[in-house]
Amino acid sequence: MTPPALRDGLGRQVTYLRLSVTDRCNYRCLYCMPEEGVTQVPKDAVLSYEEIGRIVTVLARLGVSRVRLTGGEPLVRQGLPRLVARLAAVPGVSAIVMTTNGHGLAAALPDLCAAGLSGVNVSLDSLDPERFRLVTRRGDLAAVRAGIEAATRVFPAVRLNTVAIAGFNDDELGRLCRFAWARGCVPRFLEHMPMSDGRLRLPGRFLAAAEIRARLVCDLGGFLAPDAGDGDSHGPARYYRHSSGRLVGIIAALTDRFCGACNRMRLDAAGRLLPCLAHAETVDLRQALAQGGEAAVEAAVRAALARKPAGHAFADGSPAVAPSHMVAVGG
Repeated sequence: MTPPALRDGLGRQVTYLRLSVTDRCNYRCLYCMPEEGVTQVPKDAVLSYEEIGRIVTVLARLGVSRVRLTGGEPLVRQGLPRLVARLAAVPGVSAIVMTTNGHGLAAALPDLCAAGLSGVNVSLDSLDPERFRLVTRRGDLAAVRAGIEAATRVFPAVRLNTVAIAGFNDDELGRLCRFAWARGCVPRFLEHMPMSDGRLRLPGRFLAAAEIRARLVCDLGGFLAPDAGDGDSHGPARYYRHSSGRLVGIIAALTDRFCGACNRMRLDAAGRLLPCLAHAETVDLRQALAQGGEAAVEAAVRAALARKPAGHAFADGSPAVAPSHMVAVGG
C-alpha cells in the first residue's frame, strides 16, 4: 500500500530534498562563511553514504523525487559518484542534480555523469578575476570557467548562479548574461540572503529583484517578460524571457516571497532535517534511523513537516536572520 504523500501542516506537498553531503568547502565565500570560519561537523558524525541512501529511500517512498546535492562544496567529499549511483538506484528518484562552486567540476564530471547525475548549477559571482578572488577569498576563476565549459558539453541549460550586490558586481549583470547565453546556460541572479549574522561582508548593499531586472534591461536593452514555460519549476526562481528570446532567472528570497509554493526540505551533513532554511528547528534523522529504523525516519519527517512555518523570517532591513551559516546547510 502506498503511504500518503508527504505534506506539511499547511498542505504543501514536499517532493524536493536539498542534501548537504559535507559542510567543508575549498572556498570561503564572503556571504557564505564568516572570516573566522565555522565549527565543522566531526568526520565520524557525518552521514555515511549508506545512511543517506536509507533516508532517501524512505523519502522517495513518500513522494520525494528530486534530490539536489549541496555542501559546503559537494565535490570535496570523497567517492561522490558512489553516492550518486546509490541514489540513482532508489525507486522514485527521478533527478539527481548538484550545486557546486565549479572548481573541481571538469575533472569530476565523467564519473558523476556515468553514475547518473542529471544536471548542475554553478556559482559564478564575477567574471573579473580580482573580484572573483575577493568574493571567494581563494577562488580560481579559470578553474570554474573550465568546469562550466565541461558541464555545457554534457548537460543542457546549465544554470549559473550569481549573488547580485549593488556596488560590487551589479555592473556585470549584463556581461554575466551574455557569458551564460553564449554557452547555452541560464543566468540566475539571487538576492543576498541574511544568513548567520545577516551582514554583507562585501562592499556595497542589498540589491532587490526589481533593481536587478531594471539593471538587466538597462545593460541588455530590450525588455524582460515573465516566462512560465521553460524555467525550472522545482525551485524558487522566477524566470523571465529577454526580448532576444533567452531566459534569465531571479531568486528573490526577500522581496518576492515564494514560501507559499515551497516544496523543499533540507538535510545537513550530520543528518539533521531542516523543514525551513530560515528557522532553527531541526530533527535528527540519523538518530531516528539508528534507534528505530526507516519507520522512525518517516515518523520524524512527518512530525517535523507538520510544524513547518508558513514562511521564512527574512526581511530586508530586519534584524531577524537565519541561525545557520550557509556553508553548513547548502542554501
